[in-house]
Amino acid sequence: MRFLRRKSEPERLLDNVGDSLAALAGGIRSRSGTKVGLIAGGMAALTAGSAAVSALRRRIGESDS
Repeated sequence: MRFLRRKSEPERLLDNVGDSLAALAGGIRSRSGTKVGLIAGGMAALTAGSAAVSALRRRIGESDS
């Protein structure tokens, strides 16, 4: 029996992006807040892209074996 369900990478990414957007919409109205949000979103996108490339390389490596 499995009580805890771990989230996949895409689910975690969507949660993080959603939380960041909610924080931006919830009360940060200054330019510095916008910059912080854009930087956080960019970092999340880069991390997701890196994870996707790594997963793709692993799949390609496994299929070559």
